[in-house]
Amino acid sequence: MIRVSTLSALALVAALAGCHSAEYRDTNAAVDANPLCASRPDQPGEPVSRDCERVREGRISSERSSQPIDFRPRRDD
Repeated sequence: MIRVSTLSALALVAALAGCHSAEYRDTNAAVDANPLCASRPDQPGEPVSRDCERVREGRISSERSSQPIDFRPRRDD
């Protein structure tokens, strides 16, 4: 049975989904595909090429940059 806290969390996520947008960027697949990134540094703290850095980042935006939706019927003349 689904708990009340799970349902309330889902309701909160659904309510906020219309107001916010999220971006997620992950470079793991690009690093794995690059043959120059096959060798790893031997010691901790050694520099790594910028192309071989594994980066995961997310960003949440509350900007309202969307266009209004026109629900008027179209006239096909």
